[in-house]
Amino acid sequence: MRILGIDLGSREVKIAVMEDNKIIKKQKVSTMSFYRDYCSYDGKITVDLKKLNIDNIDRFVSTGYGRNNTDLNKFTAINEIKAHVYGGFYQTGLKDFILLDVGGQDVKVVKIEKGLTTDLELNEKCAASCGRYLENMASVLEIPLDDMSKHYENPVELNSTCAVFSESELIGKIAEGITIERLCAGVNYSLYKRLNPLLTKFRGRKLVLTGGVANNAAIKEYLKKDYDQIVSIEDPQFNGSIGCCYYGSKFLK
Repeated sequence: MRILGIDLGSREVKIAVMEDNKIIKKQKVSTMSFYRDYCSYDGKITVDLKKLNIDNIDRFVSTGYGRNNTDLNKFTAINEIKAHVYGGFYQTGLKDFILLDVGGQDVKVVKIEKGLTTDLELNEKCAASCGRYLENMASVLEIPLDDMSKHYENPVELNSTCAVFSESELIGKIAEGITIERLCAGVNYSLYKRLNPLLTKFRGRKLVLTGGVANNAAIKEYLKKDYDQIVSIEDPQFNGSIGCCYYGSKFLK
């Protein structure tokens, strides 16, 4: 049994293939390239699996930012919460945890108890608490995103609550001669502060981090004081597509 899971992100499309309950293929494509180079349209969007070097698929499941406005032929669509929760089940083996997914343009915090979703908080309106904010600030600092994510000590105070105004504030701090390490830490800490209001109800337990920001070492460091355990997973960016596969293996016929 081979299952294809696709997470239609705002910036990237994440693809996973599961066979006999094992992930045998992972692939990432820019969203623009996915629709332009790997799809065709005839009433519904058809994914060209040959171009993706994928074959012999028995079940197809999709989720993500584009799920509501992209009708993929052959695919069963599930919501992002379900996909990420099932990805968390598969990648951790846990049934009780808090899931924090920080994507490029949205944030999800989900409470799972005994394998059931019991509470959640979402932010889909402001880029200042999402991965895109970190990308923009790294661009202003002219530093790779991975390098910026390492710094968490002695952060400079950044007060702007808007992603656009934050760039101007950061430039002002650069002009004041603040060190690059403090500037990077300040950016990371400002994201943590913006996540805080979403996380207040979900303190003290195991936290599973997913999405691109799960690779940010500074954010993990700040979150340690709020949770008993930060659970790192092998493929945080593929969690949604892996969750699609796992859901397909359990519930689709």
